[in-house]
Order: sequence, then structure tokens, then C-alpha cells
Amino acid sequence: MAPHPDRLLGIDPAVRALARELYAGTADAPIISPHGHVSPELLETNRPFTDPAALFVTPDHYVTRLLHSSGIELDSLGLGDSTTPPREIWRALCANWRRFAGTPVRYWLEDALTRVFGITLAPAADTADELFDQLSERLSQPAYRPRELLESFNVDVLATTDDPSDSLEHHRRLAADDAVATRIIPTFRADAYMSPARRDWPERLEQLSAVTGIDCGSYHGLLDALRNRREHFKRHGATATDVGVTDAWATPLSDEQAESIHKLGLAGGLSRRESVFYRRNMLFQLGLMAAEDGLVMQLHAGVIRNHHAPTYNRFGPDTGHDLPAVTTFTEPLRELLNQVGTNPNFRIVLFTVDETAFSRDIAPLAGFYPSVYAGAPWWFLDAPAAVRRYRAAVTETAGFNKTSGFIDDTRALCSIPSRHDMSRRLDARYLAELVIDHQLSEQDAHAIAKALVSDIPRAVFRLGRSPATSPDPNPDTPASPTP
Repeated sequence: MAPHPDRLLGIDPAVRALARELYAGTADAPIISPHGHVSPELLETNRPFTDPAALFVTPDHYVTRLLHSSGIELDSLGLGDSTTPPREIWRALCANWRRFAGTPVRYWLEDALTRVFGITLAPAADTADELFDQLSERLSQPAYRPRELLESFNVDVLATTDDPSDSLEHHRRLAADDAVATRIIPTFRADAYMSPARRDWPERLEQLSAVTGIDCGSYHGLLDALRNRREHFKRHGATATDVGVTDAWATPLSDEQAESIHKLGLAGGLSRRESVFYRRNMLFQLGLMAAEDGLVMQLHAGVIRNHHAPTYNRFGPDTGHDLPAVTTFTEPLRELLNQVGTNPNFRIVLFTVDETAFSRDIAPLAGFYPSVYAGAPWWFLDAPAAVRRYRAAVTETAGFNKTSGFIDDTRALCSIPSRHDMSRRLDARYLAELVIDHQLSEQDAHAIAKALVSDIPRAVFRLGRSPATSPDPNPDTPASPTP
């Protein structure tokens, strides 16, 4: 099952030869992961993973959704109140291994099994138990605990995703522990406070009020409380925020309109239309806050969350049925960008699962506004062919320096090095093609390949420079206003 050393480097011999050289220059570079969903509690407590299913199957909705699409019930994969034994969950994955052929999920899993765990046996129904035992033996060793794995992956910076009400206690302890080599930072995500149509919106406001001491029973109180927590996150090392919304419209309301909808939301008399207006206004307000405090704004738009209501009601969110929607950015963000788009303190990274938006909206916006960057392919687009299409769609309009660097966006800890390695190989291939086509010099290709994994994500996410990095590849970018 050993992966081929030339995987993803192209089929043209000339391209492949140069791609090998370019990849070799970045293969062992430290990983910068400025957006992801690994639990800070997992890293702070550093408890061993209990079993292979708990590591590779149950928490990874990339895996569970494909198994579910083949008719396997989610409770048999460990979701919800499942009592399915871990070995049975693992057997389900191995017995259905062929269903993952041609998907990036299989690529990541094979890479992790071989490179991280030294497994050479291919998953199958008749190898499931032997694999389970081999992996369980490794997971019992100190070298395979979460923090030790993170260090072995050479992760320099890892950002988590955190609720505004979070105390960030796990982050505080991680930062105070000199044995933790990775810089682990929080990311402020306020989705739950943006839409009064959410069933838990009143409870969320009460929680935020309790944490901040600011009454969130009013619209202005909520804005003040969010500003308060953004500063709290900055003090704990945050350099960015994130927001996931159905659409990218950022449209302001008057204070009177927003306050009226806020009161209706608390009273339970809100229409869906009013809730949408409120959410779009909140996106605009979060953009203004980003221009004030310098936290980089990540916008993940265009996903229909929890598409299958029965699955959501039984198993909750992030269980594999968040699906793409047609998404535009140019007109929806016009008012926000007219307000702060040329403000040197403001920065926004745009992500989409509608790849037509890359060339139609995102690249042209990034090609004009100094504040706008094209986020890496995400969710359904983080597959090899889609990553190559992204490079072609964005680079010719916006250039390499107006992209974000790779974003792994994962909850599955052991997929981090696999995902970054895949990106480095694909970028090496794309750059090699430009050189072979005489659009780029070989010297420039080597410099860009290295910048894509270090200087560019550091600059975009205001992470500061590594002592070993080359000068800022985008010297016109204003210095970070955050400490």
C-alpha cells in the first residue's frame, strides 16, 4: 500500500521531473495551519486516542458521509448515542474501502496509515482485525498521543475554531506549557449569534452576557459583547475570525431596524425574512469590527447546512450533509468593501464551495481590493483536480500572493500532514507546468513554491515572520496591527 513517490506530480515526463525538484524544496517545510477544527481540549489534555475508529472514522465527516451514502447507518459508525463497538466501526470502513477509490479521502487515509503509522497492509474486510490491532498497539505508545503527533508532523502554527463565549482556558494552558512546540491559537467564530432564527439564539445571548457582563438583550449590547470577546481572543493569540453563512450578503440595517428585529427574535415573533436581514447586517458589522481590530476575516459562504433534517435532529451538526449552494460575492460584498475594502487594517479571505465563483467573483475582487484574498479550495473542492482548477482560475487574475496558502480545515488530526503534502505536490506540478510552458522561470518557481507554504500564509493571516523565512513576498501589505 506504499504511496508512489511521484503521486500527483503529473504525467508529462518533463513536468514530473521539475515538479519533483520543486516538491523536494517544500516537502519537509514546517506546516502552517491557519484554519482548522482540531479540539484544543484534545491537545491540552493530551489523552491517548482510544482506538482506530475514534481517530479515523467517527469524528471525520468526510469518511462518515461516504459510508452513509453507501447505505451504512451513522449510528453504526459511532455517531450520536451509538453503542457500536469500535472494532465493528473499523470493520465497516475496511469492508467498504473500495468505495473510497478515486476520492481524496482515500488518498489522505492511505498517506496517514503509511507515513504516520507505518502500516503496509491495505484495508479490506479480511485485514480489518489485523489492522485494528496494529493501530491499537501504536496508539498505546506515548509517541502517538495528540501533542507528540502534532510535533512529529512539524506543525509550526495551528489555529482552532472557538465560540466567542469560550474561556480559552485550554489555549492558556497550552501557551504556558514550554513543552508544546506548536503555536496553537484560537479563532473567533460568532455564527451562532448572527441569526435570531436559531433555536438556541436566546440561550447563546444569555451565555455571552454571563461571560462578558454585558446585557445582550439589546442589539447594541450584543455588538459590544462581541467586541469584548474579540479583544479577549486577541489577548490569547488569535489573529483571525471565521464566519460560515448561507450567502455572502453583507447589508447594513439602521440601528432602529436591527434593534426591532433583535427584540422580535427574543420574543419569538420573527419571520424568516427578518432573520435573514439581521444575519446579513451582522456580517456587515463583523466586517467593520475587523477593520477596527485588525483580526483577519475569513468568510466561508455558500453552504446549505444540515440539509437532511432527520439526520440533524438525531445526530446534530457536522455529520456530513452540509451541501454546496450557488454563491456570488461581487455584489453581496459591495457595501462592505466600499466601506472598508481599501482600509489597510481590514483583510478578508473568501472561501467557496461553488468553484465557478473563483474566476467569476473571488479572483477579480482579490485582483483589485488590497484587503481581499482568495481562500484555498475547501470542503468539496479540496480534491486534487479541483485544487488544480483553483490555481488556474485564480492565479491568472490575482497572482499567487493574493491567495491564502493551503487550508486543511480538518477535525481529523492525522490528516493534517497528508492534506498539506497533497497541496505541496499539486502546487509543484502547477508551477512546473508554467516553467515548461515558458511562462515562469525555474528560479521564480522555486521561490513561489516555498512562499506558498510559509511566507504567504504568514503574511495573509498576520502570523508574523518565521526567523528563517525570506523577506515578505508581498511588501506592499501593511504590517499587522495585532501583537
